[in-house]
Amino acid sequence: MFAAAALALLVAVALAIVRAVRGPTVFDRVQAGNTIGTIAMMLMAVMGFLAGRPEFLDLAIVYGLLNLVGTIAVLKFFRRGDLGAPADGET
Repeated sequence: MFAAAALALLVAVALAIVRAVRGPTVFDRVQAGNTIGTIAMMLMAVMGFLAGRPEFLDLAIVYGLLNLVGTIAVLKFFRRGDLGAPADGET
């Protein structure tokens, strides 16, 4: 059953890669990248379960957090043009 779940996740990654390549806007591409990261996190957890290595779940959680922070940083960069720019109202 978990092997079928892993196969379904691989198919989902392929579809997300298609969306990343064909996305009409940069935000579609960022969303596809975030989706790929999330699916990779789930795939890492499933593979860890199949291999009998529960520490993969810890790695998947850390990867998910890095994925979230990276997506927010990329969106801030595209919105403001600089990652170090202060927020509105700050000097």
